[in-house]
Amino acid sequence: MSETSLKGKRILVTQAGDFMGPVLCEVLAEQGATVIPNYDDISDPETPARIVAEAGGIDVLLANLAVPAPSSRVGEVSAGEWRDTFATMVDPLPRLLQAVLPGMREQGYGRVLVMGSASALRGMKRASTYSAARGAQLSWVQAVGVELAPENIQVNLIAQNFVDNPTYFPEDIQANPRFQERLKREVPLGRLVGAREDAQFAAYLCSDAASCFVGQVFPVCGGWVNR
Repeated sequence: MSETSLKGKRILVTQAGDFMGPVLCEVLAEQGATVIPNYDDISDPETPARIVAEAGGIDVLLANLAVPAPSSRVGEVSAGEWRDTFATMVDPLPRLLQAVLPGMREQGYGRVLVMGSASALRGMKRASTYSAARGAQLSWVQAVGVELAPENIQVNLIAQNFVDNPTYFPEDIQANPRFQERLKREVPLGRLVGAREDAQFAAYLCSDAASCFVGQVFPVCGGWVNR
């Protein structure tokens, strides 16, 4: 069996109806995985432990976490905006890990892959809340990844931008001529990365072939023009 096959792997996908969730579930199943999609409100502090318990044994946790990106000016960011963004994209991470960790330790291996954003890697106007939350994900993965590596538990993150998905690039935005011009101006590829292209890379990182990567942040985007 190919090392990139996911046959026999049980993969829990959070927020399966949002962001990259639908295409991830589709591609992972095509690669042979038993996909366990979850659609519950991940910001509820009780949800992570409950959905992991309901899922049973987990080989891979795919933390697909997203909110519509706030665009407030820095002086206008409300306490609620900050709190709600972190409650969905940052606070669930340690809760999810603590829920899956005992089972992964018992079986002697495991994978955690976070679907993040490259907004944490580049300054963006009117994105302080969103970028801060995505940056917290990145730092958490780097720290946890090196801590758990000796236990054969790999934790990594995909930092994506300009990737086709319904949360950040719905059809109406993609059809907007101004957005199309922006792609030509800012993205060397001149297009969005395909949803399946991104999901196939995620599937690889969930496979045994990717066991050498720990605490890594993988940018996946059409490339930025430095400005």
